[in-house]
Amino acid sequence: MFRFEHSEFLHGLWIIALLFLLAILGVRIRRRILGRFTDEKLTDRLAPDRSRTRPWIKTSLLIMAFALLILGAANPQLGSKLQEAKQEGIDLMVAFDLSNSMMAEDVKPNRLEQAKQMVSRLVEKLKGDRIGIVVFGGKAYTQLPITSDYAAARLYLSTFNTELIPTQGTAIGDAIRTSMEAFSEDNDHGKAILVISDGENHEDDAIEAAKEANEANVIILTMGIGSPDGGPIPIYRGKNMVGYRKDQEGNTVVTRMNATMLQEVAAAGQGSYITYTGSESSAKRVLEEIGKLQKGEIATRLFTDYEDRFYYLLWAALILLVAETLIPEKRSKWFDKWTI
Repeated sequence: MFRFEHSEFLHGLWIIALLFLLAILGVRIRRRILGRFTDEKLTDRLAPDRSRTRPWIKTSLLIMAFALLILGAANPQLGSKLQEAKQEGIDLMVAFDLSNSMMAEDVKPNRLEQAKQMVSRLVEKLKGDRIGIVVFGGKAYTQLPITSDYAAARLYLSTFNTELIPTQGTAIGDAIRTSMEAFSEDNDHGKAILVISDGENHEDDAIEAAKEANEANVIILTMGIGSPDGGPIPIYRGKNMVGYRKDQEGNTVVTRMNATMLQEVAAAGQGSYITYTGSESSAKRVLEEIGKLQKGEIATRLFTDYEDRFYYLLWAALILLVAETLIPEKRSKWFDKWTI
């Protein structure tokens, strides 16, 4: 496996193109100035030891050496082996509400984006724990099986939108049972399910599902996204809002966050209801809750043994710089014996 440890230095390679352009511009300006006083043939007679190619060779060597120094600063590395790293942590399943009501803008920019930001902060702060994601509306679907690949979790999270769910509703009970299926029964470390929802239009027996989870030693955490006053549900075509959702009688639908129901689900699952106060602070609250659980040994396979290769590039750059120094700009009898 190959990577650059400090990939930000690679932006310096744009300077290489600029240096080549400056070199070409410099040659043209120099020829134009000389052309005002003499021509090429007369210049060759007046300066028979002048070389037309060696300045280009020296400039090219300098630019290539500079490019190698930039690559060396980025520190290319090779993963020499795939080794097993043992870490301690818990298993966390996130049940993510993608019903239409999550598009309400009573929290800015909307409930869905706030929830995504919170989970993203949570993933960044996990250390050794495994995470999986279930999305739900009227029915629940496993989006990401439980894993320690945090990059994959963030990638899936970025794709979430209400169109992923074909059946609308808020089936929290189904989301809890689907999340339970992701846990392995052959380990004894802590397990938790975090339900993120506005809690509205509750359709199934979420309380009973939470009790079943608790009997299997899985705690239920809930987080309400939205405000008690609520707000209308906007309808978008592309990036343009074209109106709000209406009921059968033509009245604008106002969706309100149901904190009471989410609190009851958390209590049935022997967990906690977390009031959403912002992505950063709410992520910390979730970490505090799962930090109370018993951690167990979780084995993951990771590329961990990287070896630096920057010194090869630095040696190559040094050789090019020495070569540039040894090549004279003018012709010499000794150097003309060598073909460049």
